Amino acid sequence: MDLIAATKKLETLRTLMAGHTDAAEERRILELLTGAGAAELNFLLSNVDLEALLGDMDDRLIGPDNQTALLELLCVQRAAELSLPSRASLVTALQVGATRLEAERRVRDLFLGLHGRELTSFKNLLDAGGNHQDLEKLLFDDVDDPGVREEILTHIRREAEGSPSGENKVLSDIDDTFYANLKDKRYPSKTVYPGVLGFYAELDRGPGIIAGREGDLTFVTARPMDALGVVENMTLDTLRERGVPPPAVLSGSFAHLVGNSRIADKKFDNFQRYLRVFPEYGFVFVGDSGQGDVEFGDRMLAAAPHSVHAVFIHDVVDTPEATRQAWREKRIYFFDTYVGAAVEAFHVGVIARDGVARIARAAQESIAGIAFTTPGQREARQLELERDLKRAAAITAPPTTAAR
Repeated sequence: MDLIAATKKLETLRTLMAGHTDAAEERRILELLTGAGAAELNFLLSNVDLEALLGDMDDRLIGPDNQTALLELLCVQRAAELSLPSRASLVTALQVGATRLEAERRVRDLFLGLHGRELTSFKNLLDAGGNHQDLEKLLFDDVDDPGVREEILTHIRREAEGSPSGENKVLSDIDDTFYANLKDKRYPSKTVYPGVLGFYAELDRGPGIIAGREGDLTFVTARPMDALGVVENMTLDTLRERGVPPPAVLSGSFAHLVGNSRIADKKFDNFQRYLRVFPEYGFVFVGDSGQGDVEFGDRMLAAAPHSVHAVFIHDVVDTPEATRQAWREKRIYFFDTYVGAAVEAFHVGVIARDGVARIARAAQESIAGIAFTTPGQREARQLELERDLKRAAAITAPPTTAAR
């Protein structure tokens, strides 16, 4: 690609888009994009405001349907030449505001033109936008036409058949799972639990020698989703401020905000959607014992026993040991510290041995910096951690050599 020539075309495109765009300028935009080579086209789409571009192009009652022509050009005629990031950016631009049926059909075309690992990569790009406009919202809220939605989901399912990704999506609750926020009074409010970030990272990395693709963390929360995504975007900001790499969030609703069973119902609905969106993945869930997560995890395992590999429950209500053991038989593992969670995860086979050691080190470093309310509070948490550190050491210690 001639970068100088491509830059001049970009300047021309931006000039044509400035201010009100009349029919003649829209025609010139179409001509410019039509005449661009594949590399040039991707360069232009990567460096222009696609939402504004789509908004500038109009369909008229009398005259040319330039928006339709643009969508046909990019999503059908030239779609095979678009890079995955260009495709994803185009879909995200189409997702903003009310999504017309024509736009939904073009989104469908972009999905149906991809197969296998490319389709999986495309979905992951759409799910990692860093705001509430994620893949689950796209397919179940923004795509309103049931027929178009089913075409996309059927294509996703067929492409996943016999082609598992070999990786897990890591689903997690937030309150009293990621940080102390509702029922857990053992830590100061808003304390990020020692080792939790490392636990997420190791679950995402996987148990193999070669690390899996980063970015498979999704939060499943009872926090309600509003039409503009304000609550979800605030949740994402809170997570980022506390060191979480860019995740997706599956939100709850105001109607399901009260009562553990209702909270579990909404989370389970979200999981069923997510399972349809990523059928090539396995799943693990991290929750807590305070707000419906045990019931949710149990339903996950019952609905998809071959896809859900384990449920890890942070115990914040002193669950009796006999109850813990009963749940353990169902692959629901209660833990007190994230080092203890790491030990369980290693035995289940979803993190590596070295991952246990990394989580142990991170938890030790983290707990030292927590400003506990009382010395007794610190001592109790330190004792819990030391107990689980011994369990971790039994896994990570090098084997001893027998004396000759």
